[in-house]
Amino acid sequence: MLKFIRNLTRRTPLGWLQLTQHKSRFAVAISGVAFADLLMLMQLGFQGALFESAVVLHSKLTADIFIISPQASNIGAMSTFPRRRLYQAMDVTGVKSAEPMYVSLVTWKNPQTRDKKNLIIIGFNPDRPIFNLPEVNSQLAKIKQSDTLLFDRKSLGDYEKVVERVNAGEPVTTEIERRTISVNGLFSIGASFSADGHLMTSEDNYLRLFSRQSQGNINVGLITLKPGYDPAQVAQQLKAYLPKEDIKVLTKAKYIAFEREHWQKERPIGAIFNVGAILGFLVGIIIVYQVLSTDVNSHLKEYATFKAMGYNNTYLLVIVFEEALILAIAGFLPGLIVSIGFYSVVSGATNLPIAMTIARATQVLTGTLIMCILSGAVATLKVQAADPADMF
Repeated sequence: MLKFIRNLTRRTPLGWLQLTQHKSRFAVAISGVAFADLLMLMQLGFQGALFESAVVLHSKLTADIFIISPQASNIGAMSTFPRRRLYQAMDVTGVKSAEPMYVSLVTWKNPQTRDKKNLIIIGFNPDRPIFNLPEVNSQLAKIKQSDTLLFDRKSLGDYEKVVERVNAGEPVTTEIERRTISVNGLFSIGASFSADGHLMTSEDNYLRLFSRQSQGNINVGLITLKPGYDPAQVAQQLKAYLPKEDIKVLTKAKYIAFEREHWQKERPIGAIFNVGAILGFLVGIIIVYQVLSTDVNSHLKEYATFKAMGYNNTYLLVIVFEEALILAIAGFLPGLIVSIGFYSVVSGATNLPIAMTIARATQVLTGTLIMCILSGAVATLKVQAADPADMF
């Protein structure tokens, strides 16, 4: 190993010297790789924000097991099932409580601009908190009042004046389902790809807004277990005990996965981001190949001279691969920095949870290395074909 390192340090960095011989060409090459990396990072960032925003509400729920309708597709399109299933669930060993949650996608008028927005509204029993959200739990008394709700301050849209007035203790009125309601409190979750924000209220207020939905038909059942019981085992018992025709039983992990899979597999938007990342990868391959191919052509006589001096193809291929790795690393760094800046701008403008992660950066760096090595492999074909007899 030490011998290999000594040989490496003694070796003349021909790849670096060839790339930097023409500074402008080298800068253009780095820019091209950075652009390809930026495309991949942005597409994967949007995809990550899509999946993260889709389950942020789910992750804040305190329940261990969830009961939903088999017809439910995602949080914005939840079908109903009989509330009596919760009473039956209480008979299963290990179940501590079973609470209903009402969920619907609602159109409301922005009190500030009067524009119509789609928000997710959640109704629940204020005496039985279901969220791990201190902001919500400290304001449960407010939603016990008739026609009042809590508003997500991170909702997509212009709500500066609304937030200021509510923070000042002034109720803000608007309209939902042709009914005047008051915003008496704030909390923070954020927008998602299924809705521009969230609203929370009591189940009584929810049923007043949606009079066509009876109290006996709920959207989500929240099962909390006694200490020491395994959610997976209790979920299996619930599946065996409850009628299968109108309910689906999921642990919290599977409930989150259920929502993710909807956006990943059933909606085209998840696939679109994958295609965008693949296009960025292909663009990078083309750019790097053009750079390396041009460099090989301009130094073809030098490669032929090396062959005439006795150097084998392996030595010459290492030079091209060295150039490919330099381009990969040198192009990745500016692409990463610019994408972090774009993430910040997008997050501030949309309130979507988009941020750089180590896993995503590593994924794109690995893709960049593969991209550059593949380009280098194709470019080396010309090096192998170089014949000193043809050059001189």
